[in-house]
Amino acid sequence: MGLIQRLRAIGPGAMVAAAFIGPGTVTTASVTGARFDYALVWTLAFSILATIVLQEMSARLGLVSREGLGEALRDQFDNPIAKWGSILLVVAAIGVGTAAYEAGNILGGAAGLETITGVSSTVWGIVIGIVTGALLYTGKYKLIERALVGLVAIMAISFLVSAALIGPDLGALAVGFVPKIPEGSLFLITGLIGTTVVGYNLFLHASNVQERWSGPDELGACRTDTVISVIIGGTITIAVLVTAAAAFPTGTEITDIGRMAEQLRPIAGPYATLFFSIGLFAAGFTSATTASLAGAYATAGALGWETDLSATRFQSVWGVILLVGVSSVFVGGSPVEIIVFAQVVNGILLPIVAVFLIIAMNSETLLGEYTNGTVSNVLGGIVTVIVVWLGVRSLLTVVGVI
Repeated sequence: MGLIQRLRAIGPGAMVAAAFIGPGTVTTASVTGARFDYALVWTLAFSILATIVLQEMSARLGLVSREGLGEALRDQFDNPIAKWGSILLVVAAIGVGTAAYEAGNILGGAAGLETITGVSSTVWGIVIGIVTGALLYTGKYKLIERALVGLVAIMAISFLVSAALIGPDLGALAVGFVPKIPEGSLFLITGLIGTTVVGYNLFLHASNVQERWSGPDELGACRTDTVISVIIGGTITIAVLVTAAAAFPTGTEITDIGRMAEQLRPIAGPYATLFFSIGLFAAGFTSATTASLAGAYATAGALGWETDLSATRFQSVWGVILLVGVSSVFVGGSPVEIIVFAQVVNGILLPIVAVFLIIAMNSETLLGEYTNGTVSNVLGGIVTVIVVWLGVRSLLTVVGVI
């Protein structure tokens, strides 16, 4: 398959990008850029590489074994206690994690539309929930994929245009790729990595590649899709950070994601506000869709249920996750606080999923000749150690130790 054909085949990877570019990413990148300028751009470069490493494994697992990560996890343990303990752990973590993300996704997307229209975010939250549910209920994978690919394109245009209108300092941006840890930045470094390397995306990717490709002969196209999509997604996140870095004096605190776009008006006029708000809405909608879908794939796969998009139990899982997200618009509270909570949950979930993925990728019974080689295991091990550290740090933060 030639390069042009591979580019045309982009889809499952774009859904992964759509999932990690949510309001949480926009919020964290904006806060980071406003507070530390371009100094932490290197963190996003690392996040892109880490995401490619783990998502390539996940996609290879699904393409070769024709199983999702949930099914592979269930088959890894012979001991009933270990088997069901791991299943319950992942199902519970995925359920809580995706539900927490869903609340932030819908609130964030609604905030973007409220900025443009002036209509209450509560109304827009309900609308986003209804449209998301209708899209998923069709049970048509190609339709869902095309919708999300289109919205990723909208995000790319919106955030890249916003960054260009602001006019970043290209010299300072280049220096930002050199690793350094400014005082007080460790929490945001954790957040930037946590918003890009997302645990439930590993379940989503292993399942959705099976909808597009038929087997290991198409592994090249699958990898191209993964690499290009993740790089595009990471570039969008860098554009958000750059926009905030150029728009605000160093040390500025941002606490309201809905007003982020409004605060750009004095520098770039209404166009920056419009583009940024559209991008924020697209980020919320795409992540609301993929979080629901990922939660359904993970839960159904781990429990041995049918993972067909039209299956009743599969639909019931994404329906519950979506309902939790829509309910959040009535509860109230700060979207930023909800999104931060979701990042903490992801920080705890990700190490568990990454370890299970590494174990599965070394199973000859499952993958035969396509098991991890030395390079893949070393890279995967490095990423896993880092995300384990992030998970421990998040857990210590929750219990108030740090």
